[in-house]
Amino acid sequence: MMIYRAFSLSLVSLVACTAISVGAQGLRLPSGPAAAATGAATTGASQRSSDYIVAIVNTEPITNQQVRLETQRLARQLAQAQRPIPDAGELAAQVLEQLIIDRAQLHLARESGIKIDEAAVDEAELSVARRNQVDVAEIRRRLAADGLDFGVFRNQLRDQLMLIRVREREVNQKVRISELDIDQYLRDQQKNQDTSLAELNIAHVLVALPEDASAAQIATAQSKAQRVLDSARAGEDFARLARENSDAPGAADGGEIGLRQPDRYPVLFVDAARALPVGGLTLVRSGAGFHVLKVIEKRAGGMPATSTIQTRASHILLRLSVQLGEAAAREKLADFRKRILAGQADFATLAKENSQDGSAARGGDLGWASSGQFVPEFEEAMNALAPGQIGEPLVSRFGVHLIKVEERRTVQLSQREQREAIRAMLREKKLDTAYATWVQDLRARAYVEMREPPT
Repeated sequence: MMIYRAFSLSLVSLVACTAISVGAQGLRLPSGPAAAATGAATTGASQRSSDYIVAIVNTEPITNQQVRLETQRLARQLAQAQRPIPDAGELAAQVLEQLIIDRAQLHLARESGIKIDEAAVDEAELSVARRNQVDVAEIRRRLAADGLDFGVFRNQLRDQLMLIRVREREVNQKVRISELDIDQYLRDQQKNQDTSLAELNIAHVLVALPEDASAAQIATAQSKAQRVLDSARAGEDFARLARENSDAPGAADGGEIGLRQPDRYPVLFVDAARALPVGGLTLVRSGAGFHVLKVIEKRAGGMPATSTIQTRASHILLRLSVQLGEAAAREKLADFRKRILAGQADFATLAKENSQDGSAARGGDLGWASSGQFVPEFEEAMNALAPGQIGEPLVSRFGVHLIKVEERRTVQLSQREQREAIRAMLREKKLDTAYATWVQDLRARAYVEMREPPT
């Protein structure tokens, strides 16, 4: 696959200052030279004596300036991601080909009667603002400062939305995964399973020992570790036991190390976990002390997760209005946070009195949630907090939030949930293939006239 495809989620090369994800990531607006360059290219390309047409797709021209600006943007993107950058000629060729594909898709969308109304563009504009933690007025100010015409910006958003719409209709809606597909995948995985590729997720409680521990210290530590093991086997919450008893750095997060290849775990842990089922517990000793281990998950190569991490969070939501602007909402929630941290107020009480959603009656409690249940900007901020922490005020599409993480836990997925995870994984793979085939066919049917090569 070309590097360009891997780094340009939107595949809309005209929009160097925005990027739209086909998933749930929304729109982003970075500021800086890329935005300014795009604005200048869009509003003044016809006046540049050095500019010329490099290709015509159906009836639309692609200019050398457009290719050059997009090549520069992509090179910066690769550099920021610390990925190798192809030589200038190869990168420009990839950019030109993607611009041709974009034009062909937009032509099909327009011929098919796909239209994006002003309300949808308004929502996209709001999404750009929210993802960048600013209001729409600030977005417009940045665009003006960078030399990008606001009408051009909205047209670019419209094109991005149109591309998403045509792909959903032509590709996404036609990809289906049956129960037979899932059964076949499971049979293939069992037949080809390679235990050397297994991944492990282990949680542990460390009862630490000094290097020159005495016999009495060793006995005391072993006794404590055994009590933890007995409590875990009796059904007590392992994450709570870790937070209360472990000397390991990850104790605050429940002692869970995370899903990783066995070679990224201590050999002692891998050897102990290999003979245990998921949920199994054991006690081992290392140079650091005694470890109570719990196998959270075992995954063969290619298999989806058998467990998931859930978070129980609370929040206070202030909805924006004419009476309450974003700055005022942020300031109010920042004051709430300061008072809570100082012990002068209670989070649940403030949520009941001030939060403007259904969770207010529960003191802001949102209950246990798995990945994907909240909007991305909320989930990203929530995941960055440890249990007990309160984040800074966060702007989302619903308003401004103050988030507190109460607890985290790992739960096993049911067989139905595991099959749905496999369905989603297979669908993503099938979508990639279906999209590539569709694009190839669309490119072959488009009228493309190559003029002078880009420089």
